[in-house]
Amino acid sequence: MRKFQPQVVTAAPKFYSVAQVAAMFGMSPMTLYRAIAAGEFPAVRIRGRLIVPAKAVDAMADTATAEQTVVDAAGWVV
Repeated sequence: MRKFQPQVVTAAPKFYSVAQVAAMFGMSPMTLYRAIAAGEFPAVRIRGRLIVPAKAVDAMADTATAEQTVVDAAGWVV
């Protein structure tokens, strides 16, 4: 059996961990987990692990900057 070897990623990430996004936004991971559970923040669940699409984070930041307004993350949830 081959042992898993992590790959070195040099390109921009496609997904972030909940902890990474919480740190970016200056909030606790638990606050973000609660928002995800309430359907107020976009995330992908893979076998119990939640990850956040980088495109969603980038799009929210781009929209807030371009429109110079507050963006409600719940609007980004399908």
